[in-house]
Amino acid sequence: QVRMVESGGGLVQAGGSLRLSCAASGRTVSGITTAWFRQGPGKERDFVALVSRSGNYITYADSVKGRFTISRDIAKNTVYLQMNRLNTEDTAVYYCAANTSQTISPRSERYDYWGQGTQVTVSS
Repeated sequence: QVRMVESGGGLVQAGGSLRLSCAASGRTVSGITTAWFRQGPGKERDFVALVSRSGNYITYADSVKGRFTISRDIAKNTVYLQMNRLNTEDTAVYYCAANTSQTISPRSERYDYWGQGTQVTVSS
């Protein structure tokens, strides 16, 4: 069993920054592909970023490229999402998820374990 616990959400003005954290337990982050997804009001859950188990492969959704950075601390078994230059379109509940298979994918159905989500609200 893998448990993912997000933190770091909140209210921020447009142009500001936030850093989300996802603490994993049950498996090491070096043994899973970890991703961030988000679901805005009235929208579907969308892929944001992922880091592979090796850490050698990272990819982002086009909408966040150049603004968001995914990283991880193996010692803390935690994955982060640094979000800069936030805009109102980034308002969403952000989820981290673990994919325990060998496949690296941005598709949500590939992810076995999900956190409870953390709300990010960007005001104009």
